[in-house]
Amino acid sequence: MRTDRLADLLAPWLDGGRAYAGVAAGIRGLALDGRLSVGARVPSERQLAQALGLSRTTVTAAYDVLRGEGYLYSAAGAGSRVTLPSSAPVRPDADPGEPAVVRDLTIAAAPAPAQLLDAVAGATADLRPLLAGHGLHPYGLPALRTAIAGHLTRRGLATEPEQVLVTNGALAGWDLLLRTVTRPGQRALVEQPTYPAALDCLAAHHLRPVALPVGADGWELPGAAADVALVTPDGQNPTGLLADDGQRRAMLSALDAPVVATDETFAELVLDGARPTALAALDRRVVTLGSMSKAYWSGLRVGWVRADPTLLARLAQARGTVDLSSPVLEQLVAARLLAVADDVLADRVAWLTAARDGLLAALAARLPDWRVERPRAGSVLWAQLPGESSTRLAAHALDLGLRVTPGPRFTVDGTADRWLRLPLSVPPEQADEVAAVLQAAWARTASGANSRRTPSRWTA
Repeated sequence: MRTDRLADLLAPWLDGGRAYAGVAAGIRGLALDGRLSVGARVPSERQLAQALGLSRTTVTAAYDVLRGEGYLYSAAGAGSRVTLPSSAPVRPDADPGEPAVVRDLTIAAAPAPAQLLDAVAGATADLRPLLAGHGLHPYGLPALRTAIAGHLTRRGLATEPEQVLVTNGALAGWDLLLRTVTRPGQRALVEQPTYPAALDCLAAHHLRPVALPVGADGWELPGAAADVALVTPDGQNPTGLLADDGQRRAMLSALDAPVVATDETFAELVLDGARPTALAALDRRVVTLGSMSKAYWSGLRVGWVRADPTLLARLAQARGTVDLSSPVLEQLVAARLLAVADDVLADRVAWLTAARDGLLAALAARLPDWRVERPRAGSVLWAQLPGESSTRLAAHALDLGLRVTPGPRFTVDGTADRWLRLPLSVPPEQADEVAAVLQAAWARTASGANSRRTPSRWTA
């Protein structure tokens, strides 16, 4: 926000009383009302003092109050930004020496949609008739299974409710599938690069990963047989690639695996062009994994598996050792959101498109030597660095208050250290600030400077 605009908004809080308390109350109120967005940079103490006609000491005291309350955080070289008390999650991989407040770009997720609160209110009313039962539905609530089947059918993949099993996200579906159709030591074909948690699942089940290379031009044709395969032709994570129908048919023809899973988490987030044919419509081997997490909200842990009912029965049995069933209230919320999917997705695609274009422009201006492919779908950028290590860059960025995930986390064999994933979670007006921190971290990396920070592994 411009300094003069913020000064105008703060004026009503400066009538009477101590000036520093008025400035603090004003910024606090604007943050709580959403007029100062979380992560927005506020003017320097000197700039705001000049605009308000106050002493710098007064504004410094106000900022100190806000930092103490958790409404403001500051990092060397990055200024001060708006936050909310206790809004940041506690990470399992936090570095003990990292800055007290860090901007997190390891999570490819957007804020909740405007329609969420109405969906929660409606779901609360929908809950009443279900309270007499025990609340456990291994396949999922019938109403949500019907809603998902209808949603997939409208997208061009004819689906019956009996072909749907509700899970706690697409990753839970992948885990259930591996529990059901594989045994330790078998081979699993996965893209390289790919979503790190998909690889972690393979390790947890003691499977041998087989890499399917993915480059700027698309997917290499697989040359080795496997017992199960996972592909993401819709907004591939982390490259943002979108396979056309020809690429999909060629991939399926070459895949030598009895079970082919496709993760459609990003399938509804097509930013450029039309949505291609669903993979399951082209091959009966395909098991579709879906999720509400990226297209709707990551805090809503609801997903699904679309498959033959016989396989779903085996999955429902397997989940008895994991979670039994999904939360009823969240399923009701998901059903409500699917009823207004067109509105939610239009807003989400517009938000991501603006974030993508803003971040691409900022990176081009500050880091012109970086090669960044324009993603056609999904919610991430995949940036190639000119010769230096993204692992070292991530360590320096953490020193500067920015958390990013280096490329090796996305590969089977720890390669791709010249690559970096950047989520489209940065509002356009903040893109240059993020690029400036990356520029500073890049300068440290290129100079050969050392950092004691350990790059983050936990990512989503």
